[in-house]
Amino acid sequence: MVTLNYPKPLNKNLLYLRKDFVAFKEALAFKESQGKYSVVNTLGYLGKYQFGSTTLQRFRIYDTQSFLRNPELQEKAFVALCKVNKYILRKDIKRFNGKTISGIKITASGILAAAHLSGAGNVKKFLRSNGTKCFSDAYGATIKSYLKKFNGYDVTNIIADKKARI
Repeated sequence: MVTLNYPKPLNKNLLYLRKDFVAFKEALAFKESQGKYSVVNTLGYLGKYQFGSTTLQRFRIYDTQSFLRNPELQEKAFVALCKVNKYILRKDIKRFNGKTISGIKITASGILAAAHLSGAGNVKKFLRSNGTKCFSDAYGATIKSYLKKFNGYDVTNIIADKKARI
């Protein structure tokens, strides 16, 4: 039997969940695919984190069927993408972290989640336009919704890396 030691909540009626990187990636995965590794959506996005084929190619992943059957590879690809996005957005994270745009407190984790949704370039446009240039995907998910939903997770263990590899 495994014993898990979690911090005790101040109020016994409240459940305490950590907001660390593991919680961040699992929350994002649940939003993207309900956490299912083998999912392909109607637009062809793949896996637990709903990767596009061009993003996978950036990490030299070309066999999408093999990718769908390989949870370890999907996890590594997600971490690598977070490192690249954190590098691309490093100046924006420094500049906007803690500020409020369109009523949303901006945090590093929200920025990384929004980049996962729309790409780092669209997040830069949103932040630098003070929220006037807002991307939404084909299903209606917006940068604003991801900035808000994934706000406040600790992603400091993700080190910005322009050349992250799997």
